[in-house]
Amino acid sequence: MAQGIKRLGAPIAALFGVALIGLVATSWFINRDALRASVEAQIRAVTGLDLVINGTIDVSVFPASYVSFHDVGLRGSAAADPALSVDVLTANLRLLPLLLQRFEIADVMMLRPHIRVVRTPDGESNWTPFIDTIARTMKPGADNPVSFSEIRIQDGVLSYTDAGNHVSEKLGDIDLSLAWPSISRSFAATGQFDWRGERVDGAISASDFLAALSGDRSGLKARLSSAPLKVAFDGTVADRTSMMMEGILTIDSPSLRGALQWIGGAPPGTNGFGRFALKARANMVGPSLALTNVNVELDGNVAEGVMTYANNGRQTLQATLAAGNLDFTPYISTFRLLASGARDWNRQAFDLNALSSTDLDMRLSAARVTIGASKLGRTAFGANLRGGALALSVGEAQVYGGVARGSFGIARSDAVADVKAQFQFTDVDLQACASELFGVTKLSGRGNLNVSLVASGSSPFGLASSLDGTASLTGHDGAIAGFNVEQLLKRLERRPLSGGGNFRSGSTPYDTLTIAVKFADGIATAKDIRVEGPAAHLTLTGTASVPTREYDMKGVASLNTTGGTPGFDLPFVVQGPWDDPLIFPDPESLIRRSPASAPLLDAVKDRKTRDAVRSVLERITGGGAKPAAPDTAVAAPADAPVAAGDGKTN
Repeated sequence: MAQGIKRLGAPIAALFGVALIGLVATSWFINRDALRASVEAQIRAVTGLDLVINGTIDVSVFPASYVSFHDVGLRGSAAADPALSVDVLTANLRLLPLLLQRFEIADVMMLRPHIRVVRTPDGESNWTPFIDTIARTMKPGADNPVSFSEIRIQDGVLSYTDAGNHVSEKLGDIDLSLAWPSISRSFAATGQFDWRGERVDGAISASDFLAALSGDRSGLKARLSSAPLKVAFDGTVADRTSMMMEGILTIDSPSLRGALQWIGGAPPGTNGFGRFALKARANMVGPSLALTNVNVELDGNVAEGVMTYANNGRQTLQATLAAGNLDFTPYISTFRLLASGARDWNRQAFDLNALSSTDLDMRLSAARVTIGASKLGRTAFGANLRGGALALSVGEAQVYGGVARGSFGIARSDAVADVKAQFQFTDVDLQACASELFGVTKLSGRGNLNVSLVASGSSPFGLASSLDGTASLTGHDGAIAGFNVEQLLKRLERRPLSGGGNFRSGSTPYDTLTIAVKFADGIATAKDIRVEGPAAHLTLTGTASVPTREYDMKGVASLNTTGGTPGFDLPFVVQGPWDDPLIFPDPESLIRRSPASAPLLDAVKDRKTRDAVRSVLERITGGGAKPAAPDTAVAAPADAPVAAGDGKTN
């Protein structure tokens, strides 16, 4: 048997040798002009493109069967700026037909193609005539004598220029595989490319490629996936008078801020705009995109509704959304009103660039809203951003146990922000409201607050320094922490010079509270401040500086009386920072109320009594009393009887 195999081996080897010699001879005697013409005709029949071969031709029959054309371009393209130029176009041939001098392409590969797409202001493209040619000459189907359908692109470059919108983009290192519709009418492309420093995986398929090229409706599926952003579309496309797409759109990004920066956007601030996901039914007509059945998620906030987006030289976004829980903390934390330590306004300049990049018109409602430490109930508000001016309107917000309505506007003027605010708070918890809005922690109760303010500045400190407007507050059934007016007045009524004591403890309850102030250049001037309590009432005048966050006020506290008896009045002073002011009685009034010490004020010009006056004042303000001179008659403790034999009592 072994000998039989040896006898068969020799003829088989001889046959392979003859075949090899025939393949080599075929490459020598092949008609290159016929091969070139046949390959050009097949490519034109499949793609509809009329190629021009300007370089050399390489033909290989064995071990690989192919023909390579160097320096290939599209017929009709301008020499200086061709729509398509290919360094090397290789058509892989089927081996058996080649031995019979028939040239049949198995697939085509384009090495280092340069694709240039130019869109003119009237909407036409330099590819328009070639697309018209493809749609007119391509005839896919079972009766098509040309059967190759795979076209591969390696290391390609695509440049896109839109003269009307001043857009220029470039895709590099393109590696694509195209399933060209030579037999069926479908088209598909899968591969990768580089764009703006990121590698993008992409896939697109059209159920009827010829219909899509002709502007008729065709099924379309598209997917783009990169590290910053993933986009998918499944629907239909048509392009009669303008591009129209309808279908399901999904977008996903680990960081919307990073995705916007990648595609050329500029989100405001430095916080927020993280995890983002969107799914909606999309309807695009030209540059306008309408989204219905929207389900959108941003930074853990989930909302549903409708949205529209347009880009007619300027980006415009409109939306009406409803949500359950919304947390705006990541966005407002970008804008710090107070500097570190919370005792001074932030002096860092505003970044107002984001106000000029996009137009926005949004209506948003939520069952619960969180803004920093503030918790809001049912809230409905709108936001409008146009031409660098932002306007926020609150239709209704359940906040601080009451209801808030109002508006807030910011207009940009170079690097300066012009701010206008008008708000009405009805039946709110004054302790929470005053603490979060103004940094005042000494007030409790319930009431109504009306604010109308304007300011202009490049930083929070600049706004505080230019604040103008009015504010009014009416409260009831609350208290002012820091001192107990009733106890203080009763003690000082009995013993006016009983010592400094602790004037900064306890609280003063009130039945009604009225505050009306006017702001001018950052200074709040009291127009009407009255506190009516069950046992005492207070009135205040003076100013409060918004830039320095300090009080400089005077007031009068009075005990309520019955039967027409005059009450005890105590002038007092309020000075110091908003969050921890100093409150102390007026020393002169206390001295005048003491029968033993009042004459000292009239005798202050007498050198002999100066030491006594100084001793009294030190006792009132809490200082240590110094021993009086032996001949000073008022060295005894205030409000105590004078020594026996003096004949005087307090």
